[in-house]
Amino acid sequence: MTEGYDLTGKRVYVAGHRGMVGGAIVRRLARENCEVLTAGRETLDLLDQRAVRDWFAVERPDVVILAAAKVGGILANDTWPADFLYDNLMIEANVIEASHRSDVGRLLFLGSSCIYPKLARQPITEDALLTGPLEPTNEWYAVAKIAGIKLAQAYRRQHGRDYISAMPTNLYGPGDNFDLKGSHVLPALIRKAHEAKMQGQSGLDIWGTGTPRREFLHVDDLADACVFLLKTYSENEHVNVGFGDDVTILEVARMVMAVVGLDGEVRTDPTKPDGTPRKLMDAGKLRGMGWAPRIGLYEGITDAYRWFLETGGAARGMAR
Repeated sequence: MTEGYDLTGKRVYVAGHRGMVGGAIVRRLARENCEVLTAGRETLDLLDQRAVRDWFAVERPDVVILAAAKVGGILANDTWPADFLYDNLMIEANVIEASHRSDVGRLLFLGSSCIYPKLARQPITEDALLTGPLEPTNEWYAVAKIAGIKLAQAYRRQHGRDYISAMPTNLYGPGDNFDLKGSHVLPALIRKAHEAKMQGQSGLDIWGTGTPRREFLHVDDLADACVFLLKTYSENEHVNVGFGDDVTILEVARMVMAVVGLDGEVRTDPTKPDGTPRKLMDAGKLRGMGWAPRIGLYEGITDAYRWFLETGGAARGMAR
């Protein structure tokens, strides 16, 4: 723990501000007395090392929140493994190195719960990292995120940089990607349920058996946790950011149907992959620091569906 890092007057660069996570962090930072820096893809290509270094040299941020990533669900990861590995490696390496070169005082790298072994003991504690094989359907993304954690640790060890990492569980909320070819399970369920309702259909088709258990955290809760960690945490080990409870895919599908107003039953398809059987993170470390989520799952799904209706569910697959 730190004595308390003050964001007042700081220039805070949010990499990936157009994505779901980055957008939520920008909204949360509006409550802090700091200057938020952003740069869209048309201004700054995070895959371009020279461009990133030049931008940092000019803008000189005090704090960096690295929320930029190429993201997607099982189908996207399985279809474009090279893109998920290369793009994410380049984004994090370029931003973290440029932060060091520009003497950035604080950096928060955001990973994913997929960094943990497929069969990790539940709930998953931070020390489960690198203790077993990854889930094959998203190992490319996971390997890149593990490298990001290690980069932050390496710059802390070699250069004394105050760089930390946080590992959020499955996220959802305003700004999510509702494209069925690249989305995660909850936004995909929302879109499928909405389309079924609009077409006058009954029931909802889902991949797999419906038995895997998943933990879901509203993105606004994650954003609040990120600000909390920047202010209070300064240690080598990454920190889990979770809701603390999980549900089956079948249960969340029924909850989505209730929010959307779709009648009928959930129809499973056992010929499709289930992915990891369970993925519940132990968030005891963060809870012990004094932070806890505030948005329940039904309330959060209602909020996400409201955003979907208001915006038409604009797809977002590259949060940079």
